[in-house]
Order: sequence, then structure tokens, then C-alpha cells
Amino acid sequence: MDRMAQVLSEAGYHVCNVGYPSREHAIADLAAQVVAPAVAACAPNPVVPVNFVTHSMGGIIVRELARAASVQTLGRVVMLGPPNQGSEVVDALGGWALFAAINGPAGGELGTSETSVPNLLGKATFEVGVIAGNRSINWINSLMIPGVDDGKVSVSNTKLEGMQDFIVVHTSHPFLMKDRDVIEHTLHFLSTGCFAHEEAPLTDLLPCNPDVLPSLQSDAAPVSKQQR
Repeated sequence: MDRMAQVLSEAGYHVCNVGYPSREHAIADLAAQVVAPAVAACAPNPVVPVNFVTHSMGGIIVRELARAASVQTLGRVVMLGPPNQGSEVVDALGGWALFAAINGPAGGELGTSETSVPNLLGKATFEVGVIAGNRSINWINSLMIPGVDDGKVSVSNTKLEGMQDFIVVHTSHPFLMKDRDVIEHTLHFLSTGCFAHEEAPLTDLLPCNPDVLPSLQSDAAPVSKQQR
């Protein structure tokens, strides 16, 4: 997330690039024990909204933060390639010892079943835009994923009920946070609550009209999050 953090800083945001040991803890523990304290230290003023830019699992962690009300004033959220409805890769490989060793307990919670963590967290209760990739450089993973995917998660499974906006870019999962268009869309959403669509957004989304959306304070702090 370094390039994303740099551009956000140059745009005038106070940025904290928060990492988390995804291979060591479950998602709820990562949110409560690692990310929430880091956010509190980064943005101690409870009145100022805290924006998030997340990649992959980071989006699920923010949903857990919202569920637990761990961030007092949650601002706008941009999720890059989030497995909001889980990933079929986890369904296929989650029982393997090697998968567990590489991805840890949190990775094993990202399946598509009704009891998986992403599907238990429910719809968005905050202002969120989702960016999905439609290019894969991992053909083995893509064989396990129905439909168009980014090598980790299908485009359809990135979607989240209650999201404010949604857009697809021609980028693969590992490079979403570095993509120029993704960075532009992220800046646009943090500023206006909408992505920079060349065409009108999908009709099943909430009205994406900056004139009717609640404004955020200019010193709101987006916290970009990365898995490590």
C-alpha cells in the first residue's frame, strides 16, 4: 500500500499505513487487538471521521471494526478486491495444511459458506465503495473461481450489500493498490462519495450524488491497510 499511501499524503490526507499479522490471528482478533489500537493511536480525535482504504482481507477487517463499533467516527471506505462474499479458493483449499500454514486462521475464515466471516458480518452500515479487478495472473486459482476474477476473488463476490458505489478495473489482485486508475478512483471516492465513472454506475446502487451525500471534514484521516 506504499504507493497509495504516498499519493494520499500528497493529496493532503493524514495517512497511517497499518499492517497486521494475518497469518497469526483470526479476523476478529486482528481487528480488536491490532488494527483498532493502531487506528486509535493514529487518529485520536473521536470527532474527526476516519476513512479507510483497504486491500483484500483488509475490507473484512474494517467490516468487523464497524460491527464492533471499534472506530468512533467511521468515514468513507474504499475496498480493493475484498472477498465480501468469500472466495471459492478458500472453499477448495482451506482444509489443506499447507494453505493453513501460508494463510493462517484469518485466511481460512474467508470461504463462501453462510457461516463464513464475510457472510456473517452483514450489509454495510457505512459509506463504502468497492473496486474489483477483472484480470488474473494466477490461472490455477482462476480455475476454482466461477466467472470473471482477479486471481483471488470473483468480481461478483467483491460486492457488498449497501455499498455506495462499485467499479471494475482491468487489474489483477496483487496490483490493485498500485494501479493508476484505482488510485484516481480512490481519491475521487474519498472526496465525493463516488468513483470517477465514465458511464453511469449500476442502477441497483444507492444514488451516487455528491450533492446529497454527507460531507467529511477536510482533515479526515484515511488509514490504508495492508496484509503481511
